[in-house]
Order: sequence, then C-alpha cells, then structure tokens
Amino acid sequence: MEEIRLQKYLAEAGIASRRKSEELILEGKIKVNNKVVKEVGTKINPDKDKVEYEGKIVKKEEHIYILLNKPIGYVTTAKDQFGRDQVLDLVKVKQRIVPVGRLDMYTSGALILTNDGDFVYKVTHPKHEIEKTYTVTIKGIIKKEQVEQLKNGVKIENYKTKPAKVKILKTDEEKNQSRLEITIHEGKNRQIRKMCEAIGYQVLALHRSKIAGIGVKDLPIGKWRYLKEEEVKKLENMARILTI
Repeated sequence: MEEIRLQKYLAEAGIASRRKSEELILEGKIKVNNKVVKEVGTKINPDKDKVEYEGKIVKKEEHIYILLNKPIGYVTTAKDQFGRDQVLDLVKVKQRIVPVGRLDMYTSGALILTNDGDFVYKVTHPKHEIEKTYTVTIKGIIKKEQVEQLKNGVKIENYKTKPAKVKILKTDEEKNQSRLEITIHEGKNRQIRKMCEAIGYQVLALHRSKIAGIGVKDLPIGKWRYLKEEEVKKLENMARILTI
C-alpha cells in the first residue's frame, strides 16, 4: 500500500475527524513504531507501520453511518464533564463513532454518527453546504414581513445569516404560538434560535427534521438506523467535496 498522511489514516480509522486528528498529533498523543510523532503531514505505510493511540494499535475498520432521532436532554459531545446523558449512550455498536456536527441539548431530531473521520470532515467543513431543515415553535404570531427577514438573512452577533427557506406551518391565536419550517445551509452555534431572537421571538421547541432531505419522520425519538448507501453518497455529493 502507498504511503498516506498520518492524520488521514487516523480519520479513516475512525479515531477522529481529520482536523481533530491533526490536534492529537500536535499534542503528542500518537505513536508510530513506538515513537511519539508530533509533525502534521507525517506519512506512514499502513501495511508496515504500527500506529498507536491511547496505548492501542490503530486499525482501519469498516465504516458505518447512523441516523439517530435525538431526544431532548442529550448532549452530542463524546465526553461531558457534567455527567449529562450523551447521544453515544443511545447507539450501542462495537465501532468507535462520533457525531457529525452537533445539536444542542434542548434540540431534538436528526443527527448522523459515524466512524469515518473523512466523512465528518467533508460534511461539516464550513465551505460545504448541507441542507438542514428544522421545525420551530415560537412564542407569538409571526408576520409575513418577519418571515421575509428570515428568508433574506438576519444579523446574529457580528454575522448576517445566508438566505434561508422559511414557511409558516401553523399559527395558534389561543396559545399565542407559531410553528415554522426553516431550512438553512449553515451550522453556526444555536443559529436557528438566534435567528428567531433577532426578529423578536423566543423559541419554545426546536426539532431538526431532515439533513440533506434525509428525515426522521418514521424514526421514533431515541431510535436509530443505518444510513443506506445512496443516502451516504447523497450527503457526500451535497458536501461539494474538495480535493485536499
């Protein structure tokens, strides 16, 4: 086998994303042939060289791709210092998997997990555009002009959001609530909540219904399934893969 970059090998083996693998190398957490390697870009021959992380030999394994309908109350971090429930507790597989992107603790819905670090890199890279669709319940009756604001982009902190697809699903005068469907291509921290706050509305409930058109409508909350091969390819194609 030809030589490949160490961070690429680590990503393909499911240790972490390529960017995170680079951090592990710089932190001196990776050994090659019993020696600590701290240089990003180091090349190895997977057939000859022994790579270790946390005292264990790193080997490539079959890649898996999972769609989870995340419940409220679970965090998407692999390790949580506060001992909160983690999404990894809901998906029991032998492979070491990580979430592809994040959903905050109080947001439910579609979340992808995988052991393919290159896939994580492609799908979450800021230059790539993956559609994410949310069902949002807000306090108050939204007006058409405010929907147009969301569609055209609103300022959150020091950033103006890109154009979004927005439609009103339901308004309830008695409860003083509106339900919207919002589709965005970005992944800023708590973006949907901040977008709604920017036009004066508090988010009461937030659910991510689809990623790249792949939905969780038929997947009960807290349950998961493997992605189909065509779904994985669809995600990779939508990511506008860059040649690195």
